[in-house]
Amino acid sequence: MSPDQFLNELQAQGLVAPEQAATIRKDEQTRPFSVHYEVRTLLYLGIVLLTGGLGILLYQHIDEIGHGVIVAIITLLTAACFGYAERYRVPFTWAEVPRKGFVPDYVLLLGCLLFLSLEGYVQYQYGIFGTRYGLAVFVPAVLFFWVAYLFDHRGVLSMAITALASWLGVSVAPLSAFTDNHFRSLSGAALGLGVVLLVVGLWSEYQNRKRHFSFTYISLGSNLALLAATASLLEVYPNSWLSPFAAAALILVMSGFLVWYARRAHSYLFVLLSAVYSYIVVTYLFIRFVDRSTSHDEGLLLSLYFLLSCFGVLVFFLNIKKILRINS
Repeated sequence: MSPDQFLNELQAQGLVAPEQAATIRKDEQTRPFSVHYEVRTLLYLGIVLLTGGLGILLYQHIDEIGHGVIVAIITLLTAACFGYAERYRVPFTWAEVPRKGFVPDYVLLLGCLLFLSLEGYVQYQYGIFGTRYGLAVFVPAVLFFWVAYLFDHRGVLSMAITALASWLGVSVAPLSAFTDNHFRSLSGAALGLGVVLLVVGLWSEYQNRKRHFSFTYISLGSNLALLAATASLLEVYPNSWLSPFAAAALILVMSGFLVWYARRAHSYLFVLLSAVYSYIVVTYLFIRFVDRSTSHDEGLLLSLYFLLSCFGVLVFFLNIKKILRINS
């Protein structure tokens, strides 16, 4: 029902006088419309398109421009972005700092992306890191952590965690993962890093040190650890150090932790993560049980399981607010 229809209905019932309805109608027609999120989305898209477009432009005209000029331009742009962000930076504090507008945040993000482009370019062209590729990702990881805390920027913090994961060997090229079976390198480092990120997130919250960063730490850490444990559970890579049943137990324990944290933080994300990974474990164990049983009704058992589990998922979603104690 539109506001006009609603007002007409109230007038027809005698609940609103015509003068009041006219005032409300005029206010509805002249009230400013917020485009806050639309502008932020356009800024983000603009940054992504700008960095992508600059890369394509440089690639197509690299012979005409020259490597030195390209490096100088990217360096100046990166310095300009960091300088602009520094101009509007609020003095450091362990609490969440008030913002002086959202443009400096996006300019800082652009500066970090340009720094990555600059580093990648000089490494490719001049090989400044040689074959020490770990150092090439360790440097931006350290820089981004420092920038994230100095400027109180959660987007840069996510970039820092991603760079740290790359340095630990967690991030592997998708093609090599499928052709050379590099998933093996993903399990131990990913699980360890995920647990460390969880601990750091809880420490940040309890010690009140950038408490608002805890969501980033715990969401990325739990996803990373649960994904690594799930890979061990499903035996994606052979000879894993974690047996499938140990991985199942670990996933269930972590899911229980996420439910506890979701009820504490009233977060839908964490309880959904817990539900998804727990369902994978229970389904895996049930299929293994059916596969090893001597029963000839495997099809019937699986059909009943998926029917009942779908009902359970439906009940879960209907009661998710009670689980999170949102109504109380």
